[in-house]
Amino acid sequence: MSKNNIHLGGELRRAVRGGVLVPGDEGFAKARTPWNLAVEQNVLAVVEAADADDVASVIAYAGLAGIGVSTQPSGHGASGDTDGTILLRTGRLRDLEILPGERLARVGAGVSWGEVLAGASGHGLIGLAGSSPAPTVVGYTLGGGVSWFGRKYGFAADSVRSFDVVTADGARARVDADSDPELFWALRGGGGDFAVVTAMEFALYPEPLLYGGRMVWTAGRAGEVLAAYRETTAEAPQELTAWFSLMQFPPLPHVPEPLRGLSAVIVDVTYLGDSGEGQALLHRLEKIDGRVLDTRGPLPVAELGSICAEPTDPGPGMFRGELLTRFDDTVAATILEEVVGSGTVAPLAVAQLRHLGGALARPAAGGGACGRIEEEYLLGLLGVPFTPEAGAAIGERFRAVSAALVPYTSGRKPFTNLGAGEKAANAFPGEVLARLRDVKRRRDPLGVLRSNYPVLAG
Repeated sequence: MSKNNIHLGGELRRAVRGGVLVPGDEGFAKARTPWNLAVEQNVLAVVEAADADDVASVIAYAGLAGIGVSTQPSGHGASGDTDGTILLRTGRLRDLEILPGERLARVGAGVSWGEVLAGASGHGLIGLAGSSPAPTVVGYTLGGGVSWFGRKYGFAADSVRSFDVVTADGARARVDADSDPELFWALRGGGGDFAVVTAMEFALYPEPLLYGGRMVWTAGRAGEVLAAYRETTAEAPQELTAWFSLMQFPPLPHVPEPLRGLSAVIVDVTYLGDSGEGQALLHRLEKIDGRVLDTRGPLPVAELGSICAEPTDPGPGMFRGELLTRFDDTVAATILEEVVGSGTVAPLAVAQLRHLGGALARPAAGGGACGRIEEEYLLGLLGVPFTPEAGAAIGERFRAVSAALVPYTSGRKPFTNLGAGEKAANAFPGEVLARLRDVKRRRDPLGVLRSNYPVLAG
């Protein structure tokens, strides 16, 4: 261990009550590793904050020492842009309070969506969660948060009522639309570049009935399923959300039969309402025979994550997202040819179309930096790079699919769908990016805080 590491570790340990690790300490390598194991994070130290006071102490120390701070509860959105920073872990900030009478939730920075949904479920309430229960509510929301229920209720970020933050000078504050409208705007969808959020209060919504689940066919049905999916989503009410996926299930023991090793076509759905109504809206898909699996039915809110059954343990992943400006016969044929034209989704694990639109396409009154998404479909490509060779093949397939779709994509990406090598500039219209950069320069002139995707980069 170098003298510099010893000095930095000693200074930080005197400043905080939580854990501190520097290079050479046992456990440092694991502590600096994000949830996405494909991302390498080189940092000067890792601090596991015990509370908001620890967060303030680390930021105040970093400002005086001329060191940057990268904040992550778990690292689900990690980009690897952490060189020369202190990695501040906020996963121990785990206060959670559900206020059913006020239809509000208050969460610490380390609380996951699964925990919120479990707490809200018994009260007939929902939060605007995504496909997985594992990400933290705060990290997801700072990037906007495109939910299963966004077509009805908009971005998760626009449901925030207040943030508890530590600003770049180490001061603690409560931020809402009245106390600091500029910072409140930036934090709702602009990422974590402007202050460290230690807690958040946000709206829950009354939805006593939820229908949802997964329909699976073999990949040979992809063409007819995609055609039915297009027709279904073209006339879907905002209460219905449907996602279309081409997936290669791994031939591993933990994958249940009959999915093990299957190249499949999948439609995942949620409907905010009665099961009979939801099923009727899917009549075109109902007519397609040969379903290998069908899990649809009344769904407790706490089990929302069971639909996609995404991994909840860390693992390697590569992602690329594209927003489609149109979705006609030509685009559908291009997607099928580029993704499964060879007869398998491999080397990708998943290619997924998410139907957006509805409230996501409309400006929210007093909304945040997330703005709106005009495009109605998001294509997401996911690969699992277990080896360097697999990573190279996945990257080549990403480039091929994206190149084929260039005439039909906008180039913009939702902030939480940015991938390796992309910048915050890819997520925002020019005027929004300029405003975010102005907020960053004035609120953090020394550049103490570094988001996963810094707004001043590139």
